[in-house]
Amino acid sequence: MNLKQALYNQCEAFANRRLQNVEEVISSNQKALQSETKSSAGDKHETGRAMLQLEMEKASMQLAGISQMKETLNRIDVSKQSKKAHLGSIIFTDKANYFLSISAGQLVIAGNIYFAISIASPIGKLLLGKQENNEVIFNGKTVKIKRVL
Repeated sequence: MNLKQALYNQCEAFANRRLQNVEEVISSNQKALQSETKSSAGDKHETGRAMLQLEMEKASMQLAGISQMKETLNRIDVSKQSKKAHLGSIIFTDKANYFLSISAGQLVIAGNIYFAISIASPIGKLLLGKQENNEVIFNGKTVKIKRVL
């Protein structure tokens, strides 16, 4: 398996784990809401329901974010090669290595560290469209691109 595919697989696993966690929260909150309706009455009951509703709304927003992550991953073609950084590129710099995909944080492949970043992130926006030997300034530091895969 090539490096790009391995990074893509880790990003996909990250999105699936997030999805599973949010689905568990939603399921648990739905059960709690049902038991709230069967039990106590009064102010305490209303507060409990309101808290659960807020949790459900938060989980729904997270679900939308995960859905967007999965859409972004679906747009990545791991076989696409280009000298210019694009969605799905691996960018090797003198500071760190980046995989332009989704914001999944630090990934480790064969002992090497890569940061899965979104093209909408500050560093992602700077790297997008750049090529080997280009430089960008991020957080006041010059970052030199060594290679785009």
